[in-house]
Amino acid sequence: MSKWPGKYVVGLTGNIATGKSVVRRMLEHLGAYGIDADALSHRAIAKGAPGYQAVVDNFGKFILDNKGEIDRTKLGRLAFSDPEALTSLEKVVHPLVEQAIDMLVQRASQRVIVLEAIKLLEGPLAESCDTIWVTHAPEELQKARLMTKRQMSEADALNRIRSQSAQEIKTAAANVVIHNTGSFEATWKQVTAAWKAISPITDTTPVVMKKTAAGELSIQRGRPRDSAKIAALITRLSGGANPQNHDDIMAAFGEKAFLLLMSGEELSGLAGWQVENLVARTTEMYVAPDLPIDQALRTLVDELERASQDLQCEASLLFLPPQLASQETVWKELGYERQAPQTLGVQAWQDAAIESQPPNTILLFKQLRQDRVLRPI
Repeated sequence: MSKWPGKYVVGLTGNIATGKSVVRRMLEHLGAYGIDADALSHRAIAKGAPGYQAVVDNFGKFILDNKGEIDRTKLGRLAFSDPEALTSLEKVVHPLVEQAIDMLVQRASQRVIVLEAIKLLEGPLAESCDTIWVTHAPEELQKARLMTKRQMSEADALNRIRSQSAQEIKTAAANVVIHNTGSFEATWKQVTAAWKAISPITDTTPVVMKKTAAGELSIQRGRPRDSAKIAALITRLSGGANPQNHDDIMAAFGEKAFLLLMSGEELSGLAGWQVENLVARTTEMYVAPDLPIDQALRTLVDELERASQDLQCEASLLFLPPQLASQETVWKELGYERQAPQTLGVQAWQDAAIESQPPNTILLFKQLRQDRVLRPI
């Protein structure tokens, strides 16, 4: 049983590159609150954060980059090639991550919590979960994903894969095994089937209504069943510069959510949006030219912020094309300002901006809350 009254906790684990994060995002689409323990572990050792000095003392200053931050690639190569080094690192990081998780779960308004952690079964966190879900993929597919998505060499990818316990050990401990080897749709079917056992699915989509001088605008949460019309809208409003099809959008649902801007019954705009490491990142925004631009942007952003705050986000990053970023009066009234990634004051925010900013976009930033998890000391 979960140690948090009123919460049902899904412990989600699996070896590297087996699709844990994709499954967590799918559960978030269905209404769960997701926590990425591995992202919290990165926060725990950021410069000035509670675990920073202990890691530097244990491993030496050679793991620092030219800004004094811990170079996670250097640290990873050392820790994952030496079991004693890995144990030493975990002794510093794990207690801090557990404290952060406890804070997030207690603050969450959602009943179902998804706790993603690659080392879930090796530590005490598993005892706090009501059910254990494990993702599985063949080693060849793991290797291909690491080489493609993380630009690892074949040797580094195999070293990282084989430093972990065998997948069979994890699947033997699982209540649910998700085989993430095919299409998004195949994985989605497995996830929704398992979700029904813990939280019955309803077919209603939340709608936020806002009346404007041009009529009634509303926001709906996009669902995989909306993929074809989302693809058509992006293709049309990008003038063909970003052509999309059903399969492209289905794959995108493994990374982000879509907020749909409706003008009456017509889809007239959208925001492609994701939350990682308590930072909201809007990487796509489209608005039909026949809408009043200021009202359309306010309607989209109001709901983006409401949903982001419901997920306990500390900051909102908007990556906008120049024509939308030029609406300076709207952005000033909404509390956003232009920034460069390097000027953001928190390392996790800088990392989010650098990782997520699409080409030819302008970054607008707004801090959503003052109390931060694993804040510097």
